[in-house]
Amino acid sequence: MAWLLVIVAGFLETGFAVCLKLSHGFTRLWPTIAFAVFALGSFGLLTMSLKKLDVGPAYAVWTGIGAAGTAIYGMVFLGDIVSTLKIISISLVIIGVIGLQLSGSAH
Repeated sequence: MAWLLVIVAGFLETGFAVCLKLSHGFTRLWPTIAFAVFALGSFGLLTMSLKKLDVGPAYAVWTGIGAAGTAIYGMVFLGDIVSTLKIISISLVIIGVIGLQLSGSAH
C-alpha cells in the first residue's frame, strides 16, 4: 500500500509541475489553486508512505514519476520538443523507477 501512495504522489507531482507552468508565475487563479491542491496532495501522500518505506527509493520513485510524467505531458499537450534522445532518457527514468520500486524494502 505504501508504494501505491508513492505512485499516486508521483502523478500528483506531475500535476503540480504542469499547473506551476500554467499559473504563469502564480498570476492565474485556477492553475495556482490546482498547483496548491496537487502539491499538498503529493507531499501528503509521500509523507504517509515514508512511515513504511526507506526514504531513498521512495523519494527517487516519486521524483522519477513526476519528472517523466511532466516531460511526457509537456511533449503531448504543451508543444515541448520531442526528440529521440528525450524519449530514450524518459524511458531510462521509467526503467530506473521500476527498478527502485522493486528494490525498496518496507519496514
